Amino acid sequence: MNEEMLLEARGISKYFPGVQALDGVDFRLTRGTIHALCGENGAGKSTLMNILIGFYRKDSGEILVRGKPVELSSPRQALHLRISIIEQELNFVPAMTVAENMFLGREPSRAMTFIDYRELNRLSGEYLSRLGVDIDPKTMMSRLSLAQVQLVEIAKALSRESAVLFMDEPTSALGEREVEQLFTVLRTLRREGTGIVYVSHKLDEIFSISDEVTVLRDGKQVGSKLTSELGRAELVKMMVGRTLEEKFIKDNTPGEEEMLTVQSYSKKAQFSDISLSVRRGEVLGIYGLVGAGRSEFLDALFGVTAADGGSVLVEGREVSINSPADAKRVGIAYVTEDRKSSGLVLTSSVKENITITALREISRGLFLSPRMEREVVQNLCDRLRIKTPSIRQTVKNLSGGNQQKVVLAKWLVSRPRILVLDEPTRGIDVGAKQEIYRLISDFAKEGLGIIVVSSEMPEILGICDRIVVFRRGRISGQLSAGEATQEQLMHLAS
Repeated sequence: MNEEMLLEARGISKYFPGVQALDGVDFRLTRGTIHALCGENGAGKSTLMNILIGFYRKDSGEILVRGKPVELSSPRQALHLRISIIEQELNFVPAMTVAENMFLGREPSRAMTFIDYRELNRLSGEYLSRLGVDIDPKTMMSRLSLAQVQLVEIAKALSRESAVLFMDEPTSALGEREVEQLFTVLRTLRREGTGIVYVSHKLDEIFSISDEVTVLRDGKQVGSKLTSELGRAELVKMMVGRTLEEKFIKDNTPGEEEMLTVQSYSKKAQFSDISLSVRRGEVLGIYGLVGAGRSEFLDALFGVTAADGGSVLVEGREVSINSPADAKRVGIAYVTEDRKSSGLVLTSSVKENITITALREISRGLFLSPRMEREVVQNLCDRLRIKTPSIRQTVKNLSGGNQQKVVLAKWLVSRPRILVLDEPTRGIDVGAKQEIYRLISDFAKEGLGIIVVSSEMPEILGICDRIVVFRRGRISGQLSAGEATQEQLMHLAS
C-alpha cells in the first residue's frame, strides 16, 4: 500500500446555527486506499465531505492536498484538484441523454464550436463499459431506473479521472449484482492509485471493500482503524456509543383475511402476469435484481402509472386504481424508494409534510384546524420517535432516518389498510434501521397488510413472513421466510 498522502484534514470545525456540526475532526486519505467514513445520521459525515469538496467553508482547521495547504472555496476548485464526489441524492438532467449528462460542461467539440456527438457517445460508452454497464449513451436519462442513474453517475465520476473520489451511499439503489460490479471497479481504481472515501451504512460493505475506517459521532472523531483490525461489534459501538446488535425486529402474526389481492397484473415492457396477495397483519417481501420490475409494479399498483391488464382487490372487493388519489381512497399508502424527490417537500416543515396528504382529516368544514393539526402531528412524532426540536423544523435539516419516519407519518394520518414500502431503510444507519423494523412490525400487529421491497437479502429474510421473487418482470418463485435462504433468493432472482 502506497503511503503517499492525497488528502488530509486537520482539526476541522464547522458550526451551523444551533449545531456544532464538526469539532476538531482529523482525516487522512492515502494513495491507493479505500477509506470508509462511518457514523449515524447526523454524525457529521456529510458536513466533512462537503468541506473537503469545497461546498462548505470550514470555520477552523487545515486542509492539505498532496501535502500542500489549500483553501477549498468551491466544488469547481476541488474538481481542478482532481477531487470528485458521487452524491447519495443524484443530480442529473432528465431531458438530456446519458452521454450529455456525463460530459455536461466539458463536451468534446469540433472546430471549437460544435459538440462532437460521435466522440461524446464513444467516450461515454467507454466509461460505461469499464463499469460493465449495458446502457446506450444515447438513452434519455428520464427513461432510466434509479439504479441505472446511480451507475451513470459513477461512470461520470470515472470520466473525470479523479485522484480522490468521495462516494456517498453509492450502492443505496443497487442490487447484489450491480454492487459486485461496482466493487470490481473500485478495486481496479485502488490498484491504479485512486484514493476513495466510501460512506455507507451497510456494515457488510464496509468490511468487504475498505482498507481503513474513520468513525464520527456527534461531530467528533471517535477514532480511525485498519478495517482488518476492527470487529463488527466494535465498529457499531464506536458509531452509536453503546453496544447494539444488528438484529431484525419481528413479532407480528399474520391473519387469514386477504387485505390485498393482485391478479394477472401486467404492463407492457415492465412486468407481466403478476399475481400475489397480502394478508392482514402480514409483511410480504418482494425481492429481485435491478431491472426485475419491482418498483414499476408498485408504481402501477399505486396509480402512478397505468397497468395494461389485471385486477386489484382490497379486502375482497375489486377496485379501480387510475391515480394515487384512487389508491389512497381505497386504503393504499406508498412510501417510494427516493424519499427526497418523491416523498418529502424538503423546504417545508415536519408539520406541513406530515399533513400534506390528509388536509381533509384535520379540517373543520372548509377550514384547517391548527389545534387538530398540532395534535395529530405531535402524536405521530411521539409514536414514531421522530427526533426534531420542533414540528416547525424544516425537514431537510433532519437526519435520513428521521426523514424516513416523517414519510411514514405522512401516510399514517390517512389511516391506510395496506402499506407499501420501497427500500424503506435506504441510506439510514443501523440504529435508525432498527426503529423502522420496529415500526413495520407494529403496523403489522395493528392489522395492516404490508409489502416491503428491499435489495438487502438479510433484511428481506429478517422482517418478512413470505417472500415473492421477481425476475425479468415476472414472479419466479415464492417462499415462506422460514424456508428461504440467501442462496435460494439469488437463484430465483438470477
